Amino acid sequence: MNTKPLTIGVTGLGGGVGQSIVKALHDTDYRLVGVDGDALGTGLYAVPAAYIVPPAKDPNFVDRLLEICEKEKCALLFPGTDPELPILARNVPRFAEIGTRVIVSSPRAVDIADDKFLTFTTMQELGISVPCTVDLEYYIPGGNLPMPLPFILKPKINGSRSKDVFLIKDENSLRLLENNPCVQMNRFVAQAYIEGDEYTCGTVSVEGRHVGTIIMRRILRDGDTYKCFSVNSPRIEEEVAKVIAGIKPVGALNVQLRMRDGIPYIFELNARCSGTTAARALAGFNEPKMIADFYLKDVEPAFSIKELSILRYWKELVVENDAIEKMRQQGQLESTQPDNL
Repeated sequence: MNTKPLTIGVTGLGGGVGQSIVKALHDTDYRLVGVDGDALGTGLYAVPAAYIVPPAKDPNFVDRLLEICEKEKCALLFPGTDPELPILARNVPRFAEIGTRVIVSSPRAVDIADDKFLTFTTMQELGISVPCTVDLEYYIPGGNLPMPLPFILKPKINGSRSKDVFLIKDENSLRLLENNPCVQMNRFVAQAYIEGDEYTCGTVSVEGRHVGTIIMRRILRDGDTYKCFSVNSPRIEEEVAKVIAGIKPVGALNVQLRMRDGIPYIFELNARCSGTTAARALAGFNEPKMIADFYLKDVEPAFSIKELSILRYWKELVVENDAIEKMRQQGQLESTQPDNL
């Protein structure tokens, strides 16, 4: 009997999403292979085999990733960064040819999640509550306010972790941004600010079926979730289910929303796992494991969510300088006993 463990590839191990996927799969019988664009990507030193790859926009990115997946016989590949999603979504057949299933949604679903204005218009068409959002592509600086104060400015395409997100409380704040040469207003959307508790919701869908959702109220610091609380909310589950039915994601879809007056207002989608994936696994909803078990072991997804408070903290990972230098020089590294994240 072949007892060799099945191998799963995970990208973006220098960031919170890739690392969170690794944490969620750490105590499973899957062998993990990690990739990142930086030799100092922390998660590279927490998996048995790791590789450096070019940035997603590099024309050699897909070929290099295919080479690694074929060499390591990766049965699945979980993306860990947003810029990779549209590229991988359009190259699923190439990975299938070498026996690797990429856990990525359709190009349409990825585009809806990636484009904040398209998210808004799609949610409206589906009858889902969403904050009013205005595309600033043709906005004229110094003109009328795009919407009543207060509102949020955020990148229209591919924004994450609250990077370049601004809360505009008064007109002077907007004018200062307009005069900032580093801020290109036509690449932003303005979105009505919803006062209320914020939630991040993890979902799993396989073969066109929505098999489960976990809801976590969260507290942010510098754009990251640093305290989260698993909760039971049929009203939020109902709204999230509408999203799933409308865009038909594959694998994991992360839904972010705020509650006001008992109404969930969905303001962002991520067509991938989340930085809170590991926290969700601790609460009994292990997205990557359920997905992997379904596709690789024919095991029907199952979960039992516990209502918990999860408080995050930094943990140091000690890496020998020789290992980092080898990663830089050779672009890959193997470790028989990698440290846990």
